[in-house]
Amino acid sequence: MKIKMCGLRRFLDIEYANICMPDYVGFIFADSKRKVEVDTAKILIEKLNKNIQSVGVFVNEPLDTLKNIIEKTDIDIIQLHGDETKEYIEEVRSFTKKEIWKAFRVEEKRQIEEANQYNVHKYLFDSFSKEAYGGTGKRLNLELFNGVKLEKPFFLAGGFTVEQINEELKKTKSYGVDISSGIETDGWKDLNKMKQVMEQIRRIS
Repeated sequence: MKIKMCGLRRFLDIEYANICMPDYVGFIFADSKRKVEVDTAKILIEKLNKNIQSVGVFVNEPLDTLKNIIEKTDIDIIQLHGDETKEYIEEVRSFTKKEIWKAFRVEEKRQIEEANQYNVHKYLFDSFSKEAYGGTGKRLNLELFNGVKLEKPFFLAGGFTVEQINEELKKTKSYGVDISSGIETDGWKDLNKMKQVMEQIRRIS
């Protein structure tokens, strides 16, 4: 199982990531307490170990702005975490060959099944919240994934802690897990928690 650690925004966070070596790290460009400025993200990505893939998280970003950020930062993967349509995704595919992930906020099973309609490389399923598009720490209901057939690999996100990365998570047959608040203390990335998550991932993979 792969691990994505999201919401990195300090040089110290990059140092922690280079120690722990997750598969992916996420940089949030949308409005969020974890938002990172484009110029800062460019420098952080340059300092990131080349074996870790960088993921840019966007929410309903104007296409011109999205293109500019992709070109300026040379982010590896584009994660669309808003209400982006299938048509929007085709526009993105027209100007980049980079991998595209589409995130879906899940309340019921049909929202998971509808992901198959999107022409992307991977899906990401997050817990639903009316207040925000992600990063709320609200727990995702894993029972909704029972019996669902998905055409692409998928990540699970939504309030995971070290303790919740276990065999129950593995039963969903997810490609990976996305964790942010679960590796933080007082709102900042915590090296010890990041190490614990990596140990848990290795244990169940």
